Amino acid sequence: MSASTLAILAIYLGFALLELWRSNLFAKPEQTRDDGIVEAVSIIALLGLTQPAILFASAALAKLVAPEYAGALAGLNVFAAIALFLIFDDLMQYWWHRAAHTFPWLYNLHRPHHNARYMSVRLVYRNNLFYYAMMPGIWLSGVLIYLGLGWVYAGYIVVKLAVITGAHSDLAWDRPLYRIAWLSPVMWLVERTISTPATHHAHHGRHASDPAVHYKGNYGNLLFFWDVLFGTARITRTYPTSYGVENLPATSLGEQLAWPIFGRIPREETAPEPVAEATVRSAV
Repeated sequence: MSASTLAILAIYLGFALLELWRSNLFAKPEQTRDDGIVEAVSIIALLGLTQPAILFASAALAKLVAPEYAGALAGLNVFAAIALFLIFDDLMQYWWHRAAHTFPWLYNLHRPHHNARYMSVRLVYRNNLFYYAMMPGIWLSGVLIYLGLGWVYAGYIVVKLAVITGAHSDLAWDRPLYRIAWLSPVMWLVERTISTPATHHAHHGRHASDPAVHYKGNYGNLLFFWDVLFGTARITRTYPTSYGVENLPATSLGEQLAWPIFGRIPREETAPEPVAEATVRSAV
């Protein structure tokens, strides 16, 4: 097992143990039986199958198309290499995530991430199985690895996981820092650079009437800067009173994991807006 894989496991398990100790990892408010199943299947499928398969397949395709470029960027400056991953992985994930809240058919693949009525490290990889399989950033990362930047990816993905795991956890690490007056300028920079619990929890808030909720924004994963740059940021330094999706019918376990193979979403359900009137029919 590689050092980066061990680091990723240590970070994830570290946050999980903190939740187990402080906020009951396995018994979150309003959780259902399906929640645990969706989360377990999602994380096992992504880390054990989808991500490794995509990285391998994209590198294989790149070798087939351009065999002469194998390792061509191996000597690239480390900062330039990190910039490439930020653009071709993190920025692409920002636009993929934003698209998922714009196009109804894509939202059907992403909605499982928002069905949970709680925040937790358990949500980090919670999505429909096809959501990650189609994610451009993973495919492009495989190409960059083929070009010789695997050594940079190993460190980059560890940092990214640390940020997004912390942003999903219900143990908000930024909350006590906001109370320290002299840290305010530092936090001003931090919250505009990376995803924090306050900014990402806002994206998971349930009710549009809650001032801390920004469901149609705060899409960034590693860098929150993309939201600042493209005008989708809302920073309140507060946290939603509740989490989940409002004004939409319930979905089944099969729909959450493998729509459109299992279940069907009614044509009338357009989904991305929590402020939409409850005029949709129940999913079958």
